[in-house]
Amino acid sequence: MQIESPHVHPGFGVGTHFNSPSGPPRGESSPSFSRRQFLKGSASAALTISFPLLFPRSAHGANDRLDIAVIGSGGRGVDDIEGVKNENIVALCDVDEKNAAATFARFPRARRYQDFRLMLDQEKSVDAVVVATPDHIHAVASMASLKLGKHVYCEKPLTRTVREARALTQAAAQTRLATQMGNQGMAFEGNRQIKEWLADGAVGPVREVHVWSDRPTHRGRLPLWWPQGIERPTDTPPVPSHLNWDLWLGPAPWRPYHPAYVPFRWRGWWDFGSGGLGDMGIHNLAPVFDALKLGAPVSVHASSTPVFKETVPLACCVHYQFAARGELPPVTVHWYDGGLLPPRPEELEDDRLLDPEDGIIFVGSKGKILVEGWGGEKPRLIPESANKAYPRPAPSLPRSIGHHEEWIRACKEGTPTASSFSFAGPLTEAVLLGMVSVRLGGEKLLWDPANFKVTNVPEANDLLHYEYRKGWEL
Repeated sequence: MQIESPHVHPGFGVGTHFNSPSGPPRGESSPSFSRRQFLKGSASAALTISFPLLFPRSAHGANDRLDIAVIGSGGRGVDDIEGVKNENIVALCDVDEKNAAATFARFPRARRYQDFRLMLDQEKSVDAVVVATPDHIHAVASMASLKLGKHVYCEKPLTRTVREARALTQAAAQTRLATQMGNQGMAFEGNRQIKEWLADGAVGPVREVHVWSDRPTHRGRLPLWWPQGIERPTDTPPVPSHLNWDLWLGPAPWRPYHPAYVPFRWRGWWDFGSGGLGDMGIHNLAPVFDALKLGAPVSVHASSTPVFKETVPLACCVHYQFAARGELPPVTVHWYDGGLLPPRPEELEDDRLLDPEDGIIFVGSKGKILVEGWGGEKPRLIPESANKAYPRPAPSLPRSIGHHEEWIRACKEGTPTASSFSFAGPLTEAVLLGMVSVRLGGEKLLWDPANFKVTNVPEANDLLHYEYRKGWEL
């Protein structure tokens, strides 16, 4: 893929490898802008794509096992591997040998790598790739896999930058490959119920939604899940022998190693992640985007605790405006994190509290749906009297066979997934636009998705992507 931008360098570097690939050692807009229009309009955007039409490497029957490679085998990769463990795990890649040691031991026959580029170059028979790295590696690893005709499962958020999200959306649209982003809540029963209830008119047309997560705090209290609201450390301790720091940085700007970043302390640093919004926002906003058929926002603005040059602020609110979509009215979506909560709905009983960790409130013209838990887990009408009185419609939507199972079946049979890149890309793009506003001190941004630019704040466009280090590319 070629992107018309001075910020992307060509090249394909060669990294290191734990052992010979022959075997391991013994023993991770427009006012009515739909997702279809998003893909159509993006052809005229600032991205110019040259991408061959690819086909899956092999046709599998439902009972045949896929050959899967995993990029990011420790951390989040452990859970993703659990989700696909019934397939053939043939290659494992991780830049931190210590962090991935348990996974390496679990799959002693899988070939081991540190550099995913070398792995993809040598593991030509692989059918599908799982990407479970820190956010700043997601796009380059997923794009490299798609270019080689591999099905891709990528953890959330789909990318670290807005431009990367658009690029992966376009790339996936031009292939016949199975894709899935790791927001597991899209398989929840609650997500089907939300859509069925709204379609049934349970609360009337929705014009306002409130969504929240306590991240990076724990139920609004310290200690933090990861560092935020701090400056870069000034000391430079030595790089641990088990970590390839250069490969961990990947396309991100060079900086000295520090344990403030790894393992799993990277999410609050602008160069590597996008804080609570990029983490739990993807989970909790996905049901809203899906149920209300949202695509690109018309505008976004924010407020927050002090913004730091290096890290995401400790807490923020982000406000998205979406235009009408067919018969659906315009809607405003409010995001809260860091322990902040929306105004308490007057319909909520006095003896009940809002879930301090995660939740959603759909505000309709004749009622409200409160969703407790993450990812659209447990919806109910409020007050409880309305919930008990509401006659549920008969289930009308297909139920999920399981989040990872959806992707495996899609790889083999070409069936749809609930969070394919056609959905995950626009969702991630909108979420990360919120972080651009936060980074600019809450500036209101007017977004032109067809031309891929912020029209009223020119400097915001500089934050849609960044200059990759030499040797890394989309």
